[in-house]
Amino acid sequence: MSSSWRADSMRTLPWHHLTLLVSPLALLAAWIVLADSGAFPRQLLVPPREVWQTFEQLLASGELREHLGSSLSRLALGFVFGAGAGLAFGCAMALSPGVEAYCGPLFHTLRQVPSIALIPMFILFFGVEETFKIVIVIKATFFPVALATCEGVRGIPRSYFEVAQVQRLPLPTLLTQVAFPAAAPPILTGLRIGLSRAWMVLVAAELLAADSGLGQMIEMSRQMLRIDVVMVGVLVTGLVGFTLDQGLRLLERRVLRWKPL
Repeated sequence: MSSSWRADSMRTLPWHHLTLLVSPLALLAAWIVLADSGAFPRQLLVPPREVWQTFEQLLASGELREHLGSSLSRLALGFVFGAGAGLAFGCAMALSPGVEAYCGPLFHTLRQVPSIALIPMFILFFGVEETFKIVIVIKATFFPVALATCEGVRGIPRSYFEVAQVQRLPLPTLLTQVAFPAAAPPILTGLRIGLSRAWMVLVAAELLAADSGLGQMIEMSRQMLRIDVVMVGVLVTGLVGFTLDQGLRLLERRVLRWKPL
């Protein structure tokens, strides 16, 4: 009958999970009240029911699926390349004093530069086609993953590597069976951060230069004063970002089931 038992039993109650809906429902209620009060023009604050109707129309026409598919395909491609490069470079910087000495200062300088600040430069180098958007996603993903991997591998007890050296494990085996599993918690955290940043930067890049994607849909709707479509784009962007983050959280819990809470 300890306090920990009571806390665990509360987690299993159905109503406990309903608390997740409190803040969204409160925001929805405030939105409805403000929209119906007439304090703001309807062109600026569209009522939720009209936004829902617009969402259904965009979904039925296939326009929303097309824009969302374009954004997610760019995100997936850029994230895979950025995360892979981040894992490799993070391990190299953690395990090699030479890589840290020669590449560390530049790495730590460039990771301080916001990805959005590089958009004009990337447009000049790569144009406004798909390459530019994928490169900006790679940049946004690479640095958080590389930093988390480096710190995670450095935190591994030295005895792990001594045993691997005695066993004369080849480098691929050392990385896949020793370094990555031991450093899994910070690496997964870095992947989550990288994915969230990449999603936000991608939508921002699409706002500036794209012919498809959620960001482009939002920008074109703004120019046409279709605020209902803008709000649909904003809400879908937030829901997709939340879903991606929760998906990685679920993966983290499954992979790290051995880790005490």
